[in-house]
This record gives sequence, structure tokens and C-alpha cells, in this order.
Amino acid sequence: MSENIYKLSVVIVNYKTPLLTIDCLASLLPELEHINAKVVIVDNASNDGSYEKIHQWVKLHDNFGRIDMIRSSDNTGFSGGNNLGINHVEAEYYLLLNSDTLVRKGAIRILLESANKDKSVGLVGPRLEWPDSTPQESCFKFHTAISELIISATTSMVTKLLQSFVVAQAPQKELEYYDWESFACILIKKEVFKSVGLLDEGYFMYYEDVDFCFRAKEVGWKILNVPDSRVVHLRGGSSPVKSQSRLKKRLPRYYYESRTRYFYKRFGFFGLMMANIFWNLGNSIAILRSFFSSSFHTKASAYQWRDIWINFLDPLKPYVHPNSYD
Repeated sequence: MSENIYKLSVVIVNYKTPLLTIDCLASLLPELEHINAKVVIVDNASNDGSYEKIHQWVKLHDNFGRIDMIRSSDNTGFSGGNNLGINHVEAEYYLLLNSDTLVRKGAIRILLESANKDKSVGLVGPRLEWPDSTPQESCFKFHTAISELIISATTSMVTKLLQSFVVAQAPQKELEYYDWESFACILIKKEVFKSVGLLDEGYFMYYEDVDFCFRAKEVGWKILNVPDSRVVHLRGGSSPVKSQSRLKKRLPRYYYESRTRYFYKRFGFFGLMMANIFWNLGNSIAILRSFFSSSFHTKASAYQWRDIWINFLDPLKPYVHPNSYD
């Protein structure tokens, strides 16, 4: 760990996205000119020349020595990579920033100012948006068994009936508190890490943000979204989950391992079982609906009814890396 104590440490994990990471850095550095900040780039064992490409860019553009680079020997996923970066520097605040983001002018300053105003706020997130400034869903309620039914049913009548359990929340124009926010860009006070620990490295990718926010809220921290702080999220990073889900392709095994881990940690064995049962109930509604409507098709992949049971008998089993169904 660096001996200096910074106001802000920005942690960016790269996995085979060197051009995205470079674009992210180009948008980030001007926003740090008047902040005592350090940027830590963790290359998560890309082994594709990413480290060298980013390092070359850093040598040409980092005139003030703000950027440190770490080359991980193993791909330890989102949690492991970020934890490596967090441990590298001591700071008052840590900004976890995806490589597929672009920081809008003033975004970081606004996040820091908002965090400073309220001692009970532990995490602060910006408005995530597309390049055309259209807002993305980035603020959420916690997942429950009932929300699993809503997600798999994909039926408006079910959603309206159970509206209070819907996970994704509509973007707001004012300050708002939420259960959890996307970790594509999130500012976290160092006191939060001291009270709940680092990200759970039992998650390779997905649900680590939900888990961390639940632990933070459990000990009293508030999670704030500040829409005046704006960050572009290109969603072109290391994970194929979003695109595969849209195409009804089988999702990576680590997604279901993370889902199982979350529901077990949060609700216990019975709660995990109920989440799976409710998901299958919702999927049955979707399948039944598809019989009566030629224009409606279930969003679940062919294997999903089975994949949700991955690690059911051993929910805290270490993840299989990176994507094996054997």
C-alpha cells in the first residue's frame, strides 16, 4: 500500500479492454486536476497485450504521476480485481470505475461534495447514461424471491400487481436513496470498508455490488444517487451477460454461482429454494402466455430453468472460472 493518504483513489479493472480503458482514462484525468487523487489500474491477467498498451498510453499522458498500474497474475473477477486496487492506496474515498465508462465534466467533484454533506451516506453513485445522454437503469431494490417471479414472468400484469418488489427503479431527476446501485461507477467512503470489509471475492462477477450494499445498509450506511453527476456507461466491457441475455443465449456459469451465493447469504437455504421456485413459477407464466400469443416469447434461455440450481447444494462453493458447465 502507498504511504501517502489521498483524498480519492480511482480503481479501474481492465480485462482485455485496453482501448476502452484508455478512453476512460482520457475522460477521467482532466476531472482530477484539482483533487489529491491516485488512479490504480488493475490488469486482471488479460494476457493479450492490454497491460502494455495501457502502460504505453500512461507513459505519454500521465504527466503528474497520478496513475499506478498493477498486473495481476490471476483473473480474480470484479471483486478480486477491485480489492487489489483498493488495498494499493490509502484514501478517504474510493471510486470504483468500469473500464467501459466515460466521465462527464464535474461528475467526480459532485460525487465528492455530495458524500461530504452527509456523514450517514457511505456510497454515492452518479446517473449512468448512454452517449446520447439517455439515462440507464442503475438504481435498484434488493432481489427477493418475489422479484425473481417478476423477472421470469415478463408479464405486465404480474409486474403491476407486485410493483413494490420490482428491482430496477426508474431514473430520477432529484437526489434519492436506494437499496443498491450499479458498481459501474460508485464512490465509497473508506469508513464503509472498515465497517463491512472489502468486496466478497466469492463472487467472480455479478451480485457483488448487491451483496456489498446490503452489508453496508445493514450497519446503517445510506446509499445515495446524485443525478447531477453524470457518467456514460458504454456497456462494452468484459462481461457477455447483458448481450447473451438479450439473445436468449445461455449465461456464464459464474452468473448463476453468484446468484446462488447472494440468495443463500441473504435468506439462507430455504430462501434460496424459494427464489428458485418463484423463478420457475414466473417462467411457467411466461411459457403459458406464449401459447396464447404468437408475438410473445419468454426471455429465458433453454437451460435457465436448470442453471438457477447451480451450487444449490453447496451455495458458498468457490466459483468455477471462467465458464464451465462440467
